[in-house]
Amino acid sequence: MKSLAQKMQRFLVSEDGPTAVEYAVMLALIVIVCLTAISAIGTKASAVFQSTADSLASST
Repeated sequence: MKSLAQKMQRFLVSEDGPTAVEYAVMLALIVIVCLTAISAIGTKASAVFQSTADSLASST
């Protein structure tokens, strides 16, 4: 148990811990931006396809 506490203390004192947290936060932000962009593009593409389908249906 003492060994685990010492390893945890070394991890928190070293700069690896904060760096890992920074990378995790950046990754989370990138994922959120990507999901938002994909959702917006999907909505716009759906509207375009629906408009095209309506146009084709009314012309026949």
